[in-house]
Amino acid sequence: MNTTRMAILVVALIAGIACVGVVLHGMASARRVAPVVIAAPVQPHPVVRVLVAKHDLNVGDKVGPDDMSWQTWPAEALNPAFITDGPPRTAPTGQLAGKVDQAADAVKAAMSDPAKGAGASLIASIVRERIIANEPIVRTKLVHPGAGGVMAVTLDPGMRAVALPLTAESAAGGFILPGDHVDVLLTRTLDASASASSGVPNGGGGNQTHVTNTIMKNVRVLAIDQSIGAPKTNAEIGATATVECTASQAEYLVVAKASGSLTLMLRSYADAAGPAEIGVQPHRIEADNVVRVFRTSASTPVTVTQ
Repeated sequence: MNTTRMAILVVALIAGIACVGVVLHGMASARRVAPVVIAAPVQPHPVVRVLVAKHDLNVGDKVGPDDMSWQTWPAEALNPAFITDGPPRTAPTGQLAGKVDQAADAVKAAMSDPAKGAGASLIASIVRERIIANEPIVRTKLVHPGAGGVMAVTLDPGMRAVALPLTAESAAGGFILPGDHVDVLLTRTLDASASASSGVPNGGGGNQTHVTNTIMKNVRVLAIDQSIGAPKTNAEIGATATVECTASQAEYLVVAKASGSLTLMLRSYADAAGPAEIGVQPHRIEADNVVRVFRTSASTPVTVTQ
């Protein structure tokens, strides 16, 4: 065997060994098990049960046992004003744990009546700001009848409450309800001389004539008698209507109430925007040369001549 053949055999042997090595290495790589990545466990988040409204509570409604319920709330989103049933607890994770947790909450809610627990002090409170369904109940939106004046917390800052006499005829047949906006009309009786000097025609031709003026516009009605909420019926006839106005507007209403009869004229909801305004001022309804002479509780218009 010559040298050339020996060299070819050696090269072939080395190539064969190299091929076998590559094949074995590939097979070993294929059999190698991929590393297992272990995800970090989800940390359980604390929750707490919060007292919420079962349904919408309107202004003037009285809170009862059937108006409250418990709702699970994340502890990190808890407001200090919320009413809870205890300290936060750890909530289980996972779908199965979540279902178990919901079932436990339902059982606990059935056994824990909010009206006998944390919500007991809210029973018979009156709603001063509307609370929608599933909204957490906070004490700032309620007022207890024995803790302070209900009307005082209903008034907007800087406003006053004035009571006006009512009849079925002067209150739009009883369809003026708390929350409506009205105009206040003043009707008075003038004698012939006063009506002539003030430019009011004497349609009857007698010694007296009736004059009606709008003295207040867009006044909000706070209550009818002792009711500050929506009545159970569509109409409510009371003896007094409490309206909201400024201090100066209250003075005009008091003067008007002593000067004649008042009638409330219901405004449309589309015309209820904006503040209350003074219409014709009571002391300017008569002419400048007409003065009123008061004797006891009665007043008589007198025309002053030169």
